Amino acid sequence: MDSLVSTEWLAAELGAADLRIVDASYYLAEHKRDARAEFAAAHIPGAVFLDLAEVADTASPLPTMLPAPEKFASRMQSLGLGDGTRIVIYDASPVRSSARAWWMLRHFGVRDVAILDGGFSKWRAEGRAVESGEPAPRHRHFTIAAIRDDVRDLAAMRANIDSGAEQVLDARSASRFTGEEADPRPGVAPGHIPGSKHLHYATLFNADNTWKTGDALRAAFDDAGIDLAKPLVTTCGSGITAAGLLFGAHLLGADGALYDGSWSEWGADPATPNATGEA
Repeated sequence: MDSLVSTEWLAAELGAADLRIVDASYYLAEHKRDARAEFAAAHIPGAVFLDLAEVADTASPLPTMLPAPEKFASRMQSLGLGDGTRIVIYDASPVRSSARAWWMLRHFGVRDVAILDGGFSKWRAEGRAVESGEPAPRHRHFTIAAIRDDVRDLAAMRANIDSGAEQVLDARSASRFTGEEADPRPGVAPGHIPGSKHLHYATLFNADNTWKTGDALRAAFDDAGIDLAKPLVTTCGSGITAAGLLFGAHLLGADGALYDGSWSEWGADPATPNATGEA
């Protein structure tokens, strides 16, 4: 299974015994939408709902931080996601949250996981089948075989300012990156991590919500001043859209890491240096 699958491919695979479909829609407060309620009203047949706000370290003051491995495995088991399954993730979110679920699954060792190109909006626009209600999936064993070294914390990001070992790429909007727009979180300063580059996550998508690929996708990273042959770490507001940049890099054959605390952590710490203006 490719990392990016089409609606045509998924429609043909519906009902396969080893296929699991996941709705990972996640909305910010400003969207004023209820992801779980929307899932219950309509979702791709056979899908389960992965709540990114809950499959997280809920004891942390920061949003959507990675949970402990034991919690992640437990939640995946309860959703029927586990060993021997192929997992396809989709969303209906403006922040393309399926990439966060993709990154989390890969972080905890899942290899056969893909994103549905165009998401739920493309699926519905094509008039494909949907169902409603809350599923009751059969529990399935989930083995965490290996945990990838693809997470960076505050200490690592501070050290990187001096070392420059990893390119830092910020997925937020240009106005948030430059500091022209105030951060929506109380007590979080405007600006960006010194030395970081900027690539708004929405740049990676076509008008129909499908991912750019090939030369068009590569041009986005090139224009941001990123060399995908060198180490990369991505950041954003809360670790959601940063995963989209990693998925885009993945489509081009590159790997990277994610600063999980992102600007929610960095911008709230008075001891961290902040930069404003263009990259």
